[in-house]
Amino acid sequence: MQTPCPDSVLPVRVAALYHFTRFEDCASLRAPLERLCRQHGIRGTLLLAPEGINGTIAGSPQGIDAVLAHIRALPDCAQVDVKLSGASAMPFHRIKLRLKREIVTMGQPDIDPRQSVGTYVEPQDWNALISAPDTIVIDTRNDYEVAVGTFEGAIDPKTASFREFPEWFRRERDPLLAAGRSPRVAMFCTGGIRCEKSTAFLKQEGVEEVFHLKGGILKYLETVPEAESLWRGECFVFDQRVTVGHGLVEGSYALCHACRRPVDADDRASPLFEAGVSCPACHAERSEAQRASYRERARQEELASARGMTHIGAVQAKPARA
Repeated sequence: MQTPCPDSVLPVRVAALYHFTRFEDCASLRAPLERLCRQHGIRGTLLLAPEGINGTIAGSPQGIDAVLAHIRALPDCAQVDVKLSGASAMPFHRIKLRLKREIVTMGQPDIDPRQSVGTYVEPQDWNALISAPDTIVIDTRNDYEVAVGTFEGAIDPKTASFREFPEWFRRERDPLLAAGRSPRVAMFCTGGIRCEKSTAFLKQEGVEEVFHLKGGILKYLETVPEAESLWRGECFVFDQRVTVGHGLVEGSYALCHACRRPVDADDRASPLFEAGVSCPACHAERSEAQRASYRERARQEELASARGMTHIGAVQAKPARA
């Protein structure tokens, strides 16, 4: 039986998933899972670590169901968290299964979401929580993600990677929780996984009332009607769709293939934008030699596309950090 999808009319099904558990031997899990993905034409990225599994994959509904069934049969993975959406075209170039130290990198080895985590808040209850005047709302995502869209009134830590979040919070803790404000903190991220660790971190730091959006922004955009929504903008996703909006429909942003940041219509109108080569955000970060290399890569991609092929160099640019 196929899993229901909020955008079932689109030909490609996308599954974002994660689960914290204890894997004693990640390496032994990798080959059978990769073999199944290849058998069903599934593409995307899955991370395996001693603390669990995380990733986003795409393919046919039947293929996605087969892979999810396999993952749910792994040790203590029956309740794996999955967000489903659709795509008009395959949003990944290949399948990658990687062994990692963490399934989401925070650099805090003592944090264990299985032992202590914030209170989950269902999407339909989220508006009331973040609208309360004594709630501090924090967006735990990276700066380029927040720039695309966020919840009304949320604090942007302006971090370049999730690893920077603990230092940011320790530096800003007193201003955030002082001046008579109740230390009730609500946090959110794309699919929920970063909040598993960020809420566990805040509880370890002594903040008792910590909440996070169950299922993340993706579940909120899927289930909360746009007319009632406090979300402003679009939600960045780590695949070729770039962004999604309410109802998880594909958004309006494109991707700069030099730096992997999202670019909007104004960015594309800038003289610093060159498709496949640069955007206003990264133009000063790259040398002319690098841009020349990107131009050649773009030319090879066009040739491959004209032949009905996928150019492997299309994914050689360093991806945006999670």
